[in-house]
Amino acid sequence: MTGKNKFGKDDATAASSAQVRRRQAEARMLKKAALSPENIETLSPEATRQLLHELRVHQIELEMQNEELRESQAALAVVQARYFDLYDLAPVGYCTVSEQGMIVQANLTAASLLGVARGALVNKPLSQFIARADQDPYYLHRRKLLETGEPQSCELRMVKNGGTQFWAHLAVTAAQDAGGGPELRVVLSDISERKRTELAAARLATIVNSSDDAVISQDLRGIVISWNHGAEKIFGYPASEIIGKSIALLIPPEHQEEESEILGRIVRGASVQHFDTVRRKKDGSIIDVDITVSPIRDEAGSIVGASKVARDVTERKWLDRMLQENNAALERARSAADKANRAKSEFLSSMSHELRTPLNAILGFTQLIESSSPSPTPAQQRSIDQILKAGWYLLTLINEILDLALIESGKLSLIMEPVSLIEVVDECKSLIELQAKQHDISLAFSPIKIPCLVSGSHTRIKQCLINLLSNAIKYNKAGGTVTVSCIASGPGRIRICVEDTGAGLTAAKLMQLFEPFNRLGNEAGAQEGTGIGLVMTKRLVEMMGGAIGVDSTVGVGSVFWIELDLAAEPQPAAVADTPTAVAQVETDAKLHTLLYVEDNLANLMLVEEIIARRPDIRLLNAFDGIRAVDMARESLPDVILMDVALPGISGVHALGLLREDPATAHIPVIALSANAMPHDIEMGLEAGFFRYLTKPIKVNEFMDTLDSVLKHAATQAARNAKQERT
Repeated sequence: MTGKNKFGKDDATAASSAQVRRRQAEARMLKKAALSPENIETLSPEATRQLLHELRVHQIELEMQNEELRESQAALAVVQARYFDLYDLAPVGYCTVSEQGMIVQANLTAASLLGVARGALVNKPLSQFIARADQDPYYLHRRKLLETGEPQSCELRMVKNGGTQFWAHLAVTAAQDAGGGPELRVVLSDISERKRTELAAARLATIVNSSDDAVISQDLRGIVISWNHGAEKIFGYPASEIIGKSIALLIPPEHQEEESEILGRIVRGASVQHFDTVRRKKDGSIIDVDITVSPIRDEAGSIVGASKVARDVTERKWLDRMLQENNAALERARSAADKANRAKSEFLSSMSHELRTPLNAILGFTQLIESSSPSPTPAQQRSIDQILKAGWYLLTLINEILDLALIESGKLSLIMEPVSLIEVVDECKSLIELQAKQHDISLAFSPIKIPCLVSGSHTRIKQCLINLLSNAIKYNKAGGTVTVSCIASGPGRIRICVEDTGAGLTAAKLMQLFEPFNRLGNEAGAQEGTGIGLVMTKRLVEMMGGAIGVDSTVGVGSVFWIELDLAAEPQPAAVADTPTAVAQVETDAKLHTLLYVEDNLANLMLVEEIIARRPDIRLLNAFDGIRAVDMARESLPDVILMDVALPGISGVHALGLLREDPATAHIPVIALSANAMPHDIEMGLEAGFFRYLTKPIKVNEFMDTLDSVLKHAATQAARNAKQERT
């Protein structure tokens, strides 16, 4: 674009004229410059006046030239500002593309849409930013434009510099470059939002048309506007035959008033109406339908019609009637059943609820993990499969156990093996701690100082201990204590005792303690139960060759105990010299202590499984921040692994308490949290966590971090010891 100056010349012409005059004036000055000061003194007055006149003319010409240049520069600045507003700040992208498809020029909007700096777009092929699948249409349109000169437009997917795709509309026109050669003017618009809307509308139309339900729309007069395939199948009318006709074709006369009333509610502003009624098909037959009616509004928000979703429920209605008749028959049969059978059914129902509730959580959460995103790794999937397999098997086992005949027959088979009592007790402790905390009960597990292998089934021993511990917690007093201890009870026998501080049992209740279904008067209490747990425990213990008993004092508490036979220590297999040396090194290695603070039992069990592979690490755990601080002060672990979101006080608060105490300030604390956003990690590190790991746990990364922190802790401990000696 060019401007005009006050002399009527355009800027380029004015500049050219000024340059000619400047050269002429300079030539005259050079000619005059040949005069020396001595020659000037010899000039006549007339020559002197002539010289002065020419100098004044030259000065005026120069001033005029300067003025023209200033005006040209001002006009150019205006043009540039207008160009910047119209081109660079346009709401759409502009690109000038060469005949070969290279970007010659682009505005700021185009650079922003393509995610590239404006200068970096020059000499880049426009096709570089077009999705590979859409490049052929682009080339065809470009070739047609160059051949015919007719403007072209197309919609295609483009790719930003970072790889993100978006839908764009390209309008391309032909132009000429400075040399007269062909070039393209491309207008680029982002139409992603429109495409998403169109895609959603198309998807909705597909869903509606493929639905087995009838989806119908009508105006306020009852004239059918739309009719999907589901409506054709249900009512027998093809769309071509019913659209434009009255919906009254489907409504029996006795239901016309009902239809008018429903439509009236919609017109008066009711959002959705749902009702059951009947409709008449094309062949004249009457069917039961379930209908949902919603208002249709125009752009101004006025109600202009109604949308109806109708479902044929004729078969369901028939089945409902049959079901009601069958239920009535079953109810009569149940009323005539024997009292003993009724009691057995009630028992089975109660036990099913008690046992299925925790199993539902196990299987439910495991299936959630199985369907989570990202998908589990093959190793994790195998573990999940094992959990699900074991869970479903346990459900089958529960159903079998709940069979009263099986309970009374004692036909349950057990696999006897040497079982580590320490491991079983530790597992029971982990499983029961949360229940104890919820009931405000303190747990005390005395160290086992006698031989630890007993003869029995690992699963059944744990089941028996869990049952005794659960009862000791449930029937304890608020703020009470449960104490677990092991003592030798005779040659080759060990007794595990579970002592509570509950109300105790009278002699009469002790005599009824192991009777099936007898809850000793607690049937109306708040504690759930069926009265079968102790019976099952007694049977299982006796099947393993053991014994069970109880000592109780009213007002003091009870001690339930089981006795089991000790098992012989397994004979170690012969090993070569080198493995022996390795085992010795492992035995002599320093045992590190890791305190894990976590209130989620599943997370705790996962870390326990990981740490179980490290014989050089002893794992302690706490369920809340306050307990963690107390345990850290008491045991001074080498490393603390802490969840951030904890009950009571947060992990960050607990970290602050540890840092304030000189006894625990040196202990490195690793955060292990599901809060994995960058700002969460940054805030955690700023709070003072030594490392910040996120869930889900990456086992290798977790192990590497743990080794690194343990090494750091050992180095720091050595440095502190050296400083103390000096």
